[in-house]
Amino acid sequence: MTYYDGFVIAVPTANKQKFIDHANKGDSVFMDFGATRVVETWGDNVPKGHNTDFQGAVAAQDEESVVFSWIEWPDKATRDAGMGKLMAPDFKDDRMDPEKNPMPFDGKRMIFGGFQPIVTHGNPSDGDYVQGFLIPVPEGRQEDYRKMADDAWAMFKGYGATGVVEAWGDDVPEGKQTDFYRAVKAEADEKVVFSWMTWPDRATCDAASEKMQNDPDMKMPDDMPFDGKRMIWGGFQPIVVLSGAR
Repeated sequence: MTYYDGFVIAVPTANKQKFIDHANKGDSVFMDFGATRVVETWGDNVPKGHNTDFQGAVAAQDEESVVFSWIEWPDKATRDAGMGKLMAPDFKDDRMDPEKNPMPFDGKRMIFGGFQPIVTHGNPSDGDYVQGFLIPVPEGRQEDYRKMADDAWAMFKGYGATGVVEAWGDDVPEGKQTDFYRAVKAEADEKVVFSWMTWPDRATCDAASEKMQNDPDMKMPDDMPFDGKRMIWGGFQPIVVLSGAR
């Protein structure tokens, strides 16, 4: 089964091209280790929230932009083997050498984790606009959440969405400064869902949002399987996409 590593990163806005260059080099290592796709997306419409938001998730400063990224692996075993090679004491590769390919962002505030997909629909293209989400869901309500997200796909597809992935937290570490749990103020019995929906372009995404807000038949379930007030969302433009066999 496909497995994902998800990331959220605060990058100085002035370093956008440096980030693209760094990612094109460094991300190719994951491809060499068996990843099937790596996607880096740059914050385009990332609102600040009253309770939680992407900026707070990575302690972003005013001069920083948020990057929402993921690595797709064919399965968890390939991911674990690949990450094992990367973390090995004797691993050496200029593409991951901080002196030869320095990180243009503060890695200490980057949040990351491994996620198992529970809903996957559609056939997005590499250049599609991305809506990214982080959602706290009680562990005991995984199936309720999965069913809700699965049932909602027909509606989103009708509005023009090209794909959706809902991925359940599986290997999500706690960090010293930032992590996915802090990002959504997760409670002890909650898991984090790393999710994204794709659209042909931002205009289609924005039009869909407006239609849903004005749709009298658009009703939220009486018993939502998560706290929507702590959900984080934003719109992102793809800036690096690596895919295919290497």
